[in-house]
Amino acid sequence: MVDRYYVTFFVVLTCILRAFDASPGDADPVYASCVKQCKQTGCVKKVCLPQCNSSANSNPLDGQLYKPEPVYLRWKQWDCQSECRYHCMLNREKLRAEYELPPVKYHGKWPFTRVYGIQEPASVVLSVLNLAMHFQGWLSFVILLYYKLPLRPLKSPYYDYAALWHIYGLFALNSWFWSAIFHSRDMDLTERLDYSSAIALLGYSLILAILRSFNVRVEAARVMVAAPLLAFVTTHILYLNNYEMNYGWNMKVCVFMGVAQLLIWSVWAGITHHPSRWKLWFVVVGGGLAMLLEIYDFPPYKGFLDAHALWHATTIPLTYIWWSFIKDDAEFRTSKLLDKVK
Repeated sequence: MVDRYYVTFFVVLTCILRAFDASPGDADPVYASCVKQCKQTGCVKKVCLPQCNSSANSNPLDGQLYKPEPVYLRWKQWDCQSECRYHCMLNREKLRAEYELPPVKYHGKWPFTRVYGIQEPASVVLSVLNLAMHFQGWLSFVILLYYKLPLRPLKSPYYDYAALWHIYGLFALNSWFWSAIFHSRDMDLTERLDYSSAIALLGYSLILAILRSFNVRVEAARVMVAAPLLAFVTTHILYLNNYEMNYGWNMKVCVFMGVAQLLIWSVWAGITHHPSRWKLWFVVVGGGLAMLLEIYDFPPYKGFLDAHALWHATTIPLTYIWWSFIKDDAEFRTSKLLDKVK
């Protein structure tokens, strides 16, 4: 579906993230030496880390003080290695700035500054805003269907794609929730949940794109279309989580499903006489332009705002327009069905 975003944009690029772990920052001997020393002593300069079990924590020397980690930060589960990497990265980047050298990536990521233990605060906030926008869009869709449009005698909506869009809304909410968690703390579990949620949304969106654009309304036909795609997506998610987290293969799968549905929606928008097709075009073209932010990758401004975060920001208005199109489609289809009944 023209989402996440829209459609190859968010998920495809999320699938590509961290395909390579090696970065210029990790290869820096000064940084590597700092991490090694930190693991041995538990301290980076005057900062001693409670996660590292060392004599430095119990017997501070040369003015180095050990401060217990606040309770509200412990749930992040930062271990000794991750803490050493973070503080060594900050010190190395500070030194590079003194020599007017540009920031570099460490372990596949730009040097972000944490806020209350949150790894990428800007991306977290924007992911939450996208989550809120999807919730608002889905809720307004529900209100439109059941309180503003005519209903069938059994109080069910005339719109024959209502149930499919409800499921889509749940997939989207789940996906953005785990996106916020993943950007908050990048670890194996949050990565798998974020990737799995994104792939599930992308797969279901492809099914929905086929069903809506080809106007498949018979339940048996819908099952025939959805079954092989559901089986493929489920198998792919199980493969990544239980056999191998293969970033290269995952990228190919995401690109295939994303480009396929993008082409479907683009062709449908070009040949249909839908009164709100311009919104569909706006989302597709706008998502394509937003993708340039991912291509033009740049380090985070002041350690917070990077290209990926700005890309999240562009998806917020696109989400609003997308749900507006869905609601217009519900009104359009309901009107046509009522004309047939009359």
